[in-house]
Amino acid sequence: MTMEQTKEQTMEDVMEDIEKTMVYIRPGDIIQGVVVDVKEEEVIVNIGSGSDGILPKTEIVDDDQTSLQDIMKTGQAIEVYVEKIDDEEGSIFLSKRKADAVVVWDELQSFFEKKTIFEVTIKEVVKGGVTADVRGVRAFIPASLLSYQYVEDLNEWVGKTVRVQVEELDQTKRKIILSRKEVELLEREEKKKALFASLKQGEKRKGIVRRLMNYGAFVDLGGVDGLIHISDLAWTRVKHPSEIVSVGDEVEVRVLEFNPETERISLALKDVKEDPWKQVENKYSMNDIVIGKVVKLVDFGAFVELDSGIEGLVHISQISDKHIGKPSEVLAVGDKVKVKILEINIKEQRLSLSIKEAQAAFDESLTEYIDKNQNTHTATIGELLKGKLEGLK
Repeated sequence: MTMEQTKEQTMEDVMEDIEKTMVYIRPGDIIQGVVVDVKEEEVIVNIGSGSDGILPKTEIVDDDQTSLQDIMKTGQAIEVYVEKIDDEEGSIFLSKRKADAVVVWDELQSFFEKKTIFEVTIKEVVKGGVTADVRGVRAFIPASLLSYQYVEDLNEWVGKTVRVQVEELDQTKRKIILSRKEVELLEREEKKKALFASLKQGEKRKGIVRRLMNYGAFVDLGGVDGLIHISDLAWTRVKHPSEIVSVGDEVEVRVLEFNPETERISLALKDVKEDPWKQVENKYSMNDIVIGKVVKLVDFGAFVELDSGIEGLVHISQISDKHIGKPSEVLAVGDKVKVKILEINIKEQRLSLSIKEAQAAFDESLTEYIDKNQNTHTATIGELLKGKLEGLK
């Protein structure tokens, strides 16, 4: 091989290497570039092989008041769309808006197919829902897809960053519908599984009161609501849950039972350790005569509270020695009455009481007391009655 041939081959190698490093740019291309200069009305972007393109301010931001120096920095990598090539002047005009639009639609299509969850910030309220900006492309979130719960005021969501999925996508119509509701439901399911896996019967948990119904209060334990039945709110009689708790209250509850299949959790606010029935045997005995308060009247009798959380039933037949059609004829809620304890059932937490027998016992005892004291004491009948009443308290 001659020296001339070697020299020619070396030149071919050099030209081939140059050819490999050259970047051919055509209108419509999306290229990764690097910012080399930021001016007042344009940004100069290097797009490879020493070629620089011009990126006008109008192709970057809408607001004329925004300074390019505040949002673009030398050395910053950006994706640009080749808008036009001026062969005579050798200028290459670029657009960031179109690059973002093409890239974001590709991303959104991928998100839609893969059900990807991503974040957006809600910009404004429009008819039927709210809008969000996805890298320069306007997306719509219907009010019905903003949450699985009813949204009363859409304005409260403006400015909030939320996690969403693409619900519907049509690039030709530039239509993007997002859903936060689907993400919420997925997260709720995950929380449910985790909660039920960790629940233990009898344990105590903290939660937030979310709803009040006539029959009880619903408490959020962290993604799952449990029910405190009205009978498990307190040891005393409760007419409505609002007497004990309010929506938004943080409460400590005891887990009574739960079923992952039906997703039901039964809770209690009253503490089993404070069960007043545990002290009944120590405080009361059969045939005791005590004072109680009428707390409820029913057709078949009256419920009388002896102590906080301790109630007994006075059957209608045990209210008076005279015939009565219903308890309200002789009693009213709030009345203080003397009752005799006829039966104590700790297991079923039941007391049978009698006003009639308490009165009879009192009358008999009073007669004996008067007979015993009237010959030896000069007290009046009124004083004797006062002494005997105080003895029965």
